[in-house]
Amino acid sequence: MNKLLIAAIAGTLATTSVFVSADAFAATTDASKARATAKRPAPARRLIKRSPKAEAAAAAKIDPIPEGAVKWSCKDGNAFYLKGDMKRDAIVTVNWAKKDYRLPRQDTTTGADRFHDSASGMDLVVIPSKAMLFSDKDESRLADECMTPEMAAGGAAPTQSNALIKNAE
Repeated sequence: MNKLLIAAIAGTLATTSVFVSADAFAATTDASKARATAKRPAPARRLIKRSPKAEAAAAAKIDPIPEGAVKWSCKDGNAFYLKGDMKRDAIVTVNWAKKDYRLPRQDTTTGADRFHDSASGMDLVVIPSKAMLFSDKDESRLADECMTPEMAAGGAAPTQSNALIKNAE
């Protein structure tokens, strides 16, 4: 008799739990549909005001073009600004994508001027007819066939090798 009573209670609980879980599932589905269709109203005003320090930090992420920098116009509408004398300086500053990169001179055997910074991955190679800007990070050529206004008018690049050739004559 006890076994029969226990079996009847277990059956009743199992049947009840099926109905309760089906009702709970339906209520959850209805609530999620209501939430999906309801839109949150736009806030009337900004709750947190930005501090002047945060605005200054955001503006500081953009490096201004260095004073005295020369614009090198490139193919595909790209351009960078170069500050420094490539004939004599050991480090030049390149402003690319609103950021300054200090590139130290690298020795070459080809006669090209090469400025490369391994920390940033920026690599500037200048030959007498053009300049090219590379990125080691993603192994891409950022800018190609870059020229100063003087080079576009028919002059040679202001490279160290061109200065040596002129001094030798």
